[in-house]
Amino acid sequence: MELRLSVCVLLLLCAVKSSNGGKILVWYTEASHWINMKPVLETLVDRGHQVTVLIPSASMFMNSSEPSRFQYEPFDVDISVKDLERLFQDVLHFSLYEMDFMNPYEISVKFFDLMKNNMKISVKFLDGVVKSKPIMKKLKEGNYDLLFADPIYPGYDLIADILGLPLVLSLRFSIAHNLERMCGQLPAPPSFVPAVMSKLTDKMDFSERLSNVLFYTSQDFLIRQFMWKPIDEYYSEIKGTPTSACELVGKADIWLLRTYWDFDFPRPLLPNFKFVGGIHCKPAKPLPEEIEKFVQSSGDAGIVVFSLGSMVKNVSTEKANMIAAALAQLPQKVLWRYSGQKPQTLGSNTRIYDWIPQNDLLGHAKTKAFITHGGTNGIYEAIYHGVPMVGIPMFGDQPDNMVHMEAKGAAVSVKFNFMTNESLRDAVNTVINDKSYKENVMRLSKIHHDRPMSPRDEAVFWIDFSFLCCFHQGFLRECAFVGEHLGAFSCISVFLLFLPQTVYFYLIGF
Repeated sequence: MELRLSVCVLLLLCAVKSSNGGKILVWYTEASHWINMKPVLETLVDRGHQVTVLIPSASMFMNSSEPSRFQYEPFDVDISVKDLERLFQDVLHFSLYEMDFMNPYEISVKFFDLMKNNMKISVKFLDGVVKSKPIMKKLKEGNYDLLFADPIYPGYDLIADILGLPLVLSLRFSIAHNLERMCGQLPAPPSFVPAVMSKLTDKMDFSERLSNVLFYTSQDFLIRQFMWKPIDEYYSEIKGTPTSACELVGKADIWLLRTYWDFDFPRPLLPNFKFVGGIHCKPAKPLPEEIEKFVQSSGDAGIVVFSLGSMVKNVSTEKANMIAAALAQLPQKVLWRYSGQKPQTLGSNTRIYDWIPQNDLLGHAKTKAFITHGGTNGIYEAIYHGVPMVGIPMFGDQPDNMVHMEAKGAAVSVKFNFMTNESLRDAVNTVINDKSYKENVMRLSKIHHDRPMSPRDEAVFWIDFSFLCCFHQGFLRECAFVGEHLGAFSCISVFLLFLPQTVYFYLIGF
């Protein structure tokens, strides 16, 4: 009888521990991916979870010394920040100054050469975790309950498998939806689901559908050769048995896609794919006094907010002078985030800042338009606040993102290499003076806000769900053990202790 009581008390204590939160391990990431990750981690801490973030010794954005309410687990990598910056500059130079002047074959050769270099660096990062005995010892002794990862760097799936942890992924996309389709089994009929990076919409004629099929097929082949094959070999070496990385990724419990119907096109879904676009969005706060004074000086004309994101802080002198000349012709006041040399053609209506409170400016009543590089974070802030956009896409997913916004009637794009001061000026005037752009972006904003809970709360809910599912399954195994060894009455007694959790799982359909 004492043994039965002890088991019941032990399981009750486990239940109390789970209700207070779990121990969540977070895979390292970078750039805007980290910017999206941080608010989710802060909310997880608010909900009582203990969050530990793996952080490499070389990172452009992650900083373990900055104040935070989650913990860091640092690990050493055989690479420097300069190496990372050099790789990014290579990608940026290719995207800005080479791609527009290459044929498709030359673009593919260059792109996958950059991908191979990126893979070499990714493997060095992974070496710092799986080939470090002290780090692996800490992770195994950490008794984590769940692994949360943005899959831009490989290894998260391998560690989740080694530690026996449920896996939750947070991602914007993979090229041609390869990760989601091939590993997560998410349907993507090429007849109406445009491949990511194809610059196509869901309204395709026959030639565009054929192009979409070819894009899917070619990307699947190239990604298999340049990404999955080397990762499979690496994983097999670590585990000592043939291992498919894609199969490990496919075991993820929840896929949090950082998009939504305000941004994306209609497509088939699976129950474990959840759309949480706009995780970082929030209401605007009051502006700093100096900026507010400049904004108010704009009168009825209002202001234009201009930023090329956190990764592109300046452009060539010639391009900067051309942009400044275009902005000088606008009746609005312009706040431009720019760290380069002051352009000679800068107008009296334009002010340059090393940093601007972008979200707060976009939420200001006087903001008329947003000139953006087309990054997902900036686009979502514009949608959140209902601001029409002018896109100057630079690299990565940005051209594809702006295709989405143009198709939805919320933006006009100009090409970086071919824009003139007249084309940029006319684009800004169009989205401000043609009322349809404001109406369309307000429609997207209504879609964004018309949700039962905020994107951040929904992301945290599904992380909680994965953690509790794992705990619930563990409880069922324990209950079976108790029933076998101590009798059915003991199992029923313990089950009653868990009755609130059982009702919860029933209500959410588990």
